[in-house]
Amino acid sequence: KDIEFIESYYFNKLEDTRFSSSVGKYVGFTERGVKIAAAWNNNPSKLSAMKAQKEAYCLNHVQIKHDNAL
Repeated sequence: KDIEFIESYYFNKLEDTRFSSSVGKYVGFTERGVKIAAAWNNNPSKLSAMKAQKEAYCLNHVQIKHDNAL
């Protein structure tokens, strides 16, 4: 429950677009990013693939990272 998968996209050192597993969709932070996020949010296969990343990446690696931190 406490794990969040975030993937951010930058252009000219500014965060343009971000996917957050807690929000469940892409969010744009610039005019260009808002357009990109809208297009990506209208693509069900892209959204479902990103939603699956939390399980595929985070949940499979959290125990390893936690053990290494201790």
